[in-house]
Amino acid sequence: MKRKRLICWGALLWASCALPGSLFAQKSGQVIWFDTPNPSVSVPVWGDGEVPVTAGSFGANKDRAWEHTSLPVGNGSIGANIMGSVSVERFTFNEKTLWRGGPRTVKNAASYWNVNKESAHVLKDIRQAFADGNVEKATQLTQDNFNSEVPYEADAEEPFRFGSFTSCGEFRIQTGLDEQKYSGYSRSLLLDSALVTVRFEQEGVHYRRDFFTSYPHNVMVVRFTADQEKRQNLVLNYTPNPLSHGKFKAENRDGFCFDARLDNNQMHYVVRAKAVAEGGKVWTDRQGNIHVEGADEVYFLITADTDYQINFDPDFKDPKTYVGVDPLRTTREWMKQAASLSYAELLGEHYTDYAALFGRTQLELNPDQKGGMTLPTPRRLERYRTGAPDYSLESLYYQFGRYLLIASSRPGNLPANLQGMWHNNVDGPWRVDYHNNINVQMNYWPACPTNLSECEQPLIDFIRMQVKPGKETARAYFGARGWTTSISSNIFGFTTPLRDKDMSWNFSPVAGPWLATHVWNYYDYTRDLEFLRTVGYDLIKGAADFSVDYLWHKPDGTYTAAPSTSPEHGPIDQGATFSHAVIREILLDAIEASRTLNVDEQERARWEEVLQGMPPYQIGRYGQLMEWSKDIDDPFDEHRHVNHLFALHPGHTISPVTTPKLAKAARVVLEHRGDGATGWSMGWKLNQWARLQDGNRAYTLYGNLLKNGTNDNLWDSHPPFQIDGNFGGTAGVTEMLLQSHAGFIQLLPALPDVWHDGKLTGVRARGNFVLDLYWEDNNLKRAVVHSGSGLPCHILYKGKELKFQTEAGKAYTLEWKDGQLNVVG
Repeated sequence: MKRKRLICWGALLWASCALPGSLFAQKSGQVIWFDTPNPSVSVPVWGDGEVPVTAGSFGANKDRAWEHTSLPVGNGSIGANIMGSVSVERFTFNEKTLWRGGPRTVKNAASYWNVNKESAHVLKDIRQAFADGNVEKATQLTQDNFNSEVPYEADAEEPFRFGSFTSCGEFRIQTGLDEQKYSGYSRSLLLDSALVTVRFEQEGVHYRRDFFTSYPHNVMVVRFTADQEKRQNLVLNYTPNPLSHGKFKAENRDGFCFDARLDNNQMHYVVRAKAVAEGGKVWTDRQGNIHVEGADEVYFLITADTDYQINFDPDFKDPKTYVGVDPLRTTREWMKQAASLSYAELLGEHYTDYAALFGRTQLELNPDQKGGMTLPTPRRLERYRTGAPDYSLESLYYQFGRYLLIASSRPGNLPANLQGMWHNNVDGPWRVDYHNNINVQMNYWPACPTNLSECEQPLIDFIRMQVKPGKETARAYFGARGWTTSISSNIFGFTTPLRDKDMSWNFSPVAGPWLATHVWNYYDYTRDLEFLRTVGYDLIKGAADFSVDYLWHKPDGTYTAAPSTSPEHGPIDQGATFSHAVIREILLDAIEASRTLNVDEQERARWEEVLQGMPPYQIGRYGQLMEWSKDIDDPFDEHRHVNHLFALHPGHTISPVTTPKLAKAARVVLEHRGDGATGWSMGWKLNQWARLQDGNRAYTLYGNLLKNGTNDNLWDSHPPFQIDGNFGGTAGVTEMLLQSHAGFIQLLPALPDVWHDGKLTGVRARGNFVLDLYWEDNNLKRAVVHSGSGLPCHILYKGKELKFQTEAGKAYTLEWKDGQLNVVG
């Protein structure tokens, strides 16, 4: 199903390269920009010769400019990072399905799949050890039996089965300009139009470059112009991934086709480029370099594809079970279609498509206070770190998260990975994979709330892809029905724990159920009943069945998760709070889904029985929500993971409104953990403080995320770059201003004192409602509720409740006046 969908949105002609939206972006501060170019000569990220640089889990990227000062573009399938140097423009290039690993790395495909240990029979011994108080034995048995033979490090086996997301190479465009002679330089990303522009002047000539990636046509477009004729004397060069082999073929003198295969798994990939010039000459040499001489302007079209095909029913005996696309054909068709349009048509269709998503939601914070809007982004961050307020920078970061999600996750391809889809090396931090113990989930926290539900569809497809292999993992390790997955996933259905015996990170049985909660969440926001019936319910039911079978039914009649962990933190336990919270969430989702569809009454009764038999959340000796079954929490522990607060966020079984004592205990945990951490961790704690309805503390976390977890190009830093913090930040701001998880819609539940005036429009609440919020002097002025499904609406603001019936397609205006909330229109 990969990208065989290219929707034609209708041509919208533009007479110039400027977009109407770009003026708005500049005036509203929705632009990321730099006033100095990156150097044309970079650190060679490939290393010496054919030996790739392998980034360690916490290693800094070898090309600092790429990580800190490049600007990303993408359409969910292909992406690039624009460097904006003067003499040699360069940009790294990615195709999101270009992965090493998978069943084609081994002679017998079954040996790729047959790596689950038959460990289910050991569970009784582990549980007996817990019953005997022999935690050491239970831990040892878990470590020895609940891993696999597959290593995670790329140099630990040959060939490397798990694999990694890998770069599609780098483009360089030699301009013949002087590296040192320039003035008036700017490199900008306009968020409202998804357009990167580089401008500068040299020897009286004004040069401009524009970059965008088109979703309708699946091409990257790179345009070079100047205000004088015959100034474009360029040579475009493409450097492929060094761990691949392929050939360049010139096409019609104005372009090339690079036809290649990865060495590791023989994945077939194709990159095409073509130049379209006004005036001058264009030709391509035998090495695939495209030469432009004396042109008035030129734009390059670039596209790529692999032979990868998502497969929801993989054949465990077929090494090509994820092969199903001819990239020579697809790229040829995309290039032909794009080349039949003018630059103005390509830009217009790109803008129409993108703006239809991005333009749904707007955020303004203290609009009368402009902050540092006229400053380059790095200098804005410098000022912000010193304590200078910049509310438009805070709204910029919010919208940047939405931009990144649109750019890295569109229907028809894989979900956003640990770096979205941007990568500049053969291998990278954590294989640039899909981590199922917070990271890929956090990527999608802002999708539905910020009105980008289409962008969550790739995650749903990715979950579907893990079900069949996940059934084998559930059976082998737990003797369970249903399906689950483990800490790290790739694009080839890998659901097994890895080889490492460190169970603090390599053992997370409820990773599958956590993913499945996103399926119900998607339905809850969209109320797409056909989706729930035909796709969603089976995923939820399978995760719930696994959860029931995984739990230990103890002699006292209770159900507990044994063995279990609190991911990346602490010991093996017989009832970690995190695991119980996730299981509660998926069982509640399954119960509600079965009621909605009026199916599986007997299964529902079983889920309800188990849910009632689970132990309640426990409050420890410090007043904290306990992380483990025993009260062993350390009040001085500032670990980045706050797994046991899952029930507070992203779950919904703890709330200051519905469970105030547990919410108070969750607050104690957050106080102990502190307001610092890695970027993504601050993003998670931001959401949790928002759920506690402490706007000022949530704002502190948001500020810390910007000050201490953000690079100059606003990318989140773990370090290194890891995109989930961006998405967590955007989700957290939404939670500060709108919540709908506790059975009602709460307006401005965690509004900080400093955001005294503002508006947030076009955000979505559960029940398929879209809301526009306006506030002044820290009080709601009015709200507009747009009903998508005609359901009853239950609103809460400052302790006042308002309930009213709605009709699908109608809007309702609410007003806060004299301490009352009323429908006024």
